[in-house]
Amino acid sequence: MEHAASPAPSAWVTRFAPLVRAGGRVLDLACGGGRHARWLAARGYAVEAVDRDAAALAGLRDVPGVTPRQAELEDGPWPYVGARFDGIVVTNYLYRPRFAELLACLAPDGVLIYETFMLGNERFGKPSNPDFLLRPGELLERLAEGCSIVAFEQGEITASRPAVVQRVCALRGTRQVVKLP
Repeated sequence: MEHAASPAPSAWVTRFAPLVRAGGRVLDLACGGGRHARWLAARGYAVEAVDRDAAALAGLRDVPGVTPRQAELEDGPWPYVGARFDGIVVTNYLYRPRFAELLACLAPDGVLIYETFMLGNERFGKPSNPDFLLRPGELLERLAEGCSIVAFEQGEITASRPAVVQRVCALRGTRQVVKLP
């Protein structure tokens, strides 16, 4: 798993992004500097890149296929009520109180690609606060109703720096067979 400072997209995201409908609308939630938004837009997706940090979003203003949006994702009204996306990408971010609202934005047969830190990561540094670390199997539990799991991993990795992560790719609905990338 590449970390936020890395310009390279996550291998988990690049592996499963082809499951998103070609030319589809994708939400890159808590996008930071936009490494995934840039990569997805370069492949023909219409990307809404949202983050609370205006400075981080500034570099996305002129990227074709990317619509940057500054929004507070944890306080105030949810900015995506009624919106539907063919794909949602979330990396290195967790805010449990918005999880149901996030899933409500996933269109039927939409693809959720989620990768973030889990308990055990505190051994390696930040994040170390349990509020920002998934419990073992937590993503599977949260997606049990209404989604089909395409792939799931959790555990310790050794990348540019060691971390303990959890990752899932899920489809909205109960489609059972997909061609894996």
